Amino acid sequence: MILEPRIRNNICVNAHPLGCTAQVRTQIQYVKAREKIDGPQKVLVVGASNGYGLAARIVSGFGSGAATIGIGYEKSGSAHRTGTAGWYNIEAFRNEAENEGLEAWNVNRDAFAEETKTDVARLIKEKLGCIDFLVYSIAAPRRMDPETGEIYSSVIKPIGKRFTAKTVDFLTGKVEVVTAEPATTEEVQQTVKVMGGEDWLLWLKKLREADLLAPGFLTVAFSYIGSVHTRALYRDGTIGAAKKDLEQKVVTINRLLAPLGGKALISVNKALVTRASAVIPAVPLYIALLYRVMKAGHLHEGCIAQMYRLYHDHLFSDRPPRVDQKGRIRIDDYEMRPDVQQNVTELWDKVDAGNIRELADIDGLRQEFLRHHGFDMPGIDYTREIDPADL
Repeated sequence: MILEPRIRNNICVNAHPLGCTAQVRTQIQYVKAREKIDGPQKVLVVGASNGYGLAARIVSGFGSGAATIGIGYEKSGSAHRTGTAGWYNIEAFRNEAENEGLEAWNVNRDAFAEETKTDVARLIKEKLGCIDFLVYSIAAPRRMDPETGEIYSSVIKPIGKRFTAKTVDFLTGKVEVVTAEPATTEEVQQTVKVMGGEDWLLWLKKLREADLLAPGFLTVAFSYIGSVHTRALYRDGTIGAAKKDLEQKVVTINRLLAPLGGKALISVNKALVTRASAVIPAVPLYIALLYRVMKAGHLHEGCIAQMYRLYHDHLFSDRPPRVDQKGRIRIDDYEMRPDVQQNVTELWDKVDAGNIRELADIDGLRQEFLRHHGFDMPGIDYTREIDPADL
């Protein structure tokens, strides 16, 4: 079949296998063109199929020469239906890694499930003996509690009061005002259960009890703070409550890792177009304006550049990681520069449907979104018929 992107409400419901392979290779080439990192050698990435998690696995493998295990919960392609972008991504990574002589295993399972943790622990013991680094990068709509079987669902809502702001449909360029009603107490609690730090802690408890963490073990999870334009919905909303819980779990995890001389860290990353961020109201408009400002200032970084800088400058540098007053690494530092935020605010106040293409990087936002799903990649013949089950 000939594949074209099918997008509904800023969600792309299909993917192009050749394009996904091409974008994975592009990220690999970015890393291979840079200085090698004296980093981890045995790595587990929980949430390895898209965005920052995929980029972290690429930097681990092709920047540091690590053997990697990547967990993703994705659907494979068939003769009549495409797989998810994440499926093509993790398979492309595995193929590219094996071609370079790097050991790589994919686990296509629900990372929240106790059975998955047990099976991954067995895989680590059989193939690697132990791991020295774990990346936790999960964005999920639902989670089943491994003890009670209760299913929790996450929502993207403000807390305490209604949120109203401008947003953009990045396919049409239409600017409109959106309103989100405040979350209930139960919705906040459920979102924290899905997107907070509980599962990260459970992973580390499981692997620590099985004696699968190397001396000096390191783990990192990703968070986001963002600007005043998205804060009421994001950082001060339900997702922000979950991120705050994630950050608070560092204290408990560091106590767990102390006997190993291990450490847990939070990396606060830059706002980027991902499959998750594209559906958050107001965020696409903020990102489109941010991209325009940061590209003009030669400050823009995508997922792979962010992860390479995190590894090279912070996690595996010859100096201790640079952290803020709360102990977090801030690779959102370029985004949050006062001059960048001031410029974004000025554009935010001016932008409307008539000047959106002049003031915002709508084309760049759309292109990056499409490339996350394997579309609009240079060198790919999108008029060619392909088998969605073929990588």
